[in-house]
Amino acid sequence: MGRSARSTFVVQPGKTHPRDYPADAPSKGPDDKSEGAADLSGLRSKLAVQQEMLYACGTAGDPRSILLVLQGMDTSGKGGVSSDVVSAFNPAGVHFASFKAPTPKELKHDFLWRIHKQVPAAGQVGVFDRSHYEDVLVAKVRKLAADSVIEERYSRINDFEAELTATGVTVVKCFLHIDFNEQRQRLLAWLDDPTKHWKFREGDIDDRQLWPDFEDAYAAALGRCSTAQSPWYVIPSNKKWYRNWAVASIMLETFEDMKLTYPEVDLDFQRLKERLAPPN
Repeated sequence: MGRSARSTFVVQPGKTHPRDYPADAPSKGPDDKSEGAADLSGLRSKLAVQQEMLYACGTAGDPRSILLVLQGMDTSGKGGVSSDVVSAFNPAGVHFASFKAPTPKELKHDFLWRIHKQVPAAGQVGVFDRSHYEDVLVAKVRKLAADSVIEERYSRINDFEAELTATGVTVVKCFLHIDFNEQRQRLLAWLDDPTKHWKFREGDIDDRQLWPDFEDAYAAALGRCSTAQSPWYVIPSNKKWYRNWAVASIMLETFEDMKLTYPEVDLDFQRLKERLAPPN
């Protein structure tokens, strides 16, 4: 690729609208699905080793963790990233949270209340399928909160993510970018496949009518909440294999920057081997 995946996909200054970025796979990266699958296999193996080291460090008192935030239009592939990338990790070290419409109990609290409860513990990889950004995306498009409230939430989100960073949580935010026509094709495929009917809701079609509004809401979120410590990455997601390769590449670079090693253990290994020797 030449450039790192993070520098390739990070939101650029002055380019915050989804229309500023390609939804189709660009020339950077694998050339086709076959090459992408081969590359992803290698990435998954490396990610598994990195995650094991992170988990081991957590058991030894290292406070660090990673939070992968997945946002995107319906059918953009949040579940696909979980099944094809996150599945490389040992489930014991993964904390997964999915955020739907807030419950009556959650609505009685601050919008970040339910998010704080799902932050990954030391040594874990946290995965948010949708996230705190729903409160500046859906809430903005559906006018569930006043403009002044939405405006305040951008600052609150930045403060929240800065707090996470300060306590050892590396936040990786991926906007899975598909275009209007690709979503139509995926929704039609769901309707033609009885095994996918359970995933479909008529509201998905209603949301399509608001596509420009959602794009504008994402533009605001990307512009207001892509910070030096917690930048947004725009992932071309019309091609599922490219999407998975891109997210896996970003995650591996994030892990490698942490310079993880297995913690040292104060044990007399020779003595332990002798204890395991067969009896005379």
